[in-house]
Amino acid sequence: MPPAAHPLPSGVLFPMPKMTARSRTEIHRASTPLELLFDLCFVVSVAQAGRRLLHAVSEGHAATGVVSYAAVFFAIWWAWVNFSWFASAYDTDDVLYRVVTFVQIAGVLVFASGVPRAFDSGDWTVGVAGYVVMRLAMTSQWLRAAHSTRGAERRVALRYAVGITVVQLGWIGMLFLTENKGGLRAAVFVVLVLAELSVPAIAERDRATDWHAHHIGERYGLFTIIVLGETIAAATVAVQEAMAEHDALDDLLPLTAGGLLIVFSAWWIYFAVPIHDYLHGSREAFVWGYGHYLVFGSAAAIGAGIEVAAEEAVGKAHVSDTVAAGAVTVPSAIFFLAVWALHARHFKRDLAEQLSLPAAALAILACTFAGAWAVFAAGLVAAATVAAGELLSRRAAPAQ
Repeated sequence: MPPAAHPLPSGVLFPMPKMTARSRTEIHRASTPLELLFDLCFVVSVAQAGRRLLHAVSEGHAATGVVSYAAVFFAIWWAWVNFSWFASAYDTDDVLYRVVTFVQIAGVLVFASGVPRAFDSGDWTVGVAGYVVMRLAMTSQWLRAAHSTRGAERRVALRYAVGITVVQLGWIGMLFLTENKGGLRAAVFVVLVLAELSVPAIAERDRATDWHAHHIGERYGLFTIIVLGETIAAATVAVQEAMAEHDALDDLLPLTAGGLLIVFSAWWIYFAVPIHDYLHGSREAFVWGYGHYLVFGSAAAIGAGIEVAAEEAVGKAHVSDTVAAGAVTVPSAIFFLAVWALHARHFKRDLAEQLSLPAAALAILACTFAGAWAVFAAGLVAAATVAAGELLSRRAAPAQ
């Protein structure tokens, strides 16, 4: 006969499995299939934000479109960041963890459905509802971690849970500001963004969570790949539609070639260095992790920019050549500068290597004024930057 089961404490029907931190020195730590599913679902929101940015720029509302895009993308990026760092420290991959993660994914999809309203009319009702679902699910994960730990680690988990909950009340309260008198609603939005960003710093002020450097580096890298893939997909659809409606192959070929060169170069430059060798402590991790708002946001915006340029090439966009080109060159330059500032510069060995990416960003911006060939010229600059980087790294490498 099987051994008798241990009796449960009185009143406990479903015991909660413990959620203990994983080791920072764990070998062969890799992203899980659940994390990859989570990323793919987030790209739905990224695609929605990119499409609204496309429409805003194409209709001649670039300034308001960029501001709305920055606000929407913050919510997408911040929810992803919180899940990724939590999972790096506490991923138990049991039934309860998976179910709560599925709830977060559901919140992502609700948020994605509210992106058009938030973007076009400033109606954040659906977007905030989805965001709150994501964040309160994250709160439940931190409460579970607090239930399973003691001492300083428990205090960190409770601070996260309380901090996230308080800020969510703020987002809900923002919905009652029906009018943006004197920019009040915009000011509240900025305050809540700063509050969101401050929660990790406050929660981990005396003890850092046990995130895994190699794992978190891979997580960010995989999301970069997915965002760049979405950029290629969006640009492909735009070119396909333009060709079907206007048969403008001669105008679209340089744009397509330049866009591909930019995306391929962006991938090459991002993965040129082993970033986990740089992430030694929380100070580096905070700057690196927060700075990826610019990396992810600019990568996604490149796709929207290529779509704008494709529409302008066939006369569908109500913008000039320069504005259409800038929709591609500006986010491309931001991507190059952000990647250099966050981690590439930490691995450069001389001045020539250090200046390669900033100089490339300036050259790409200069391509904005190259007319119909602007995107192609920017692509050539990006490809030349990769080639120069390879030559410089080989020259500086010690002989084997």
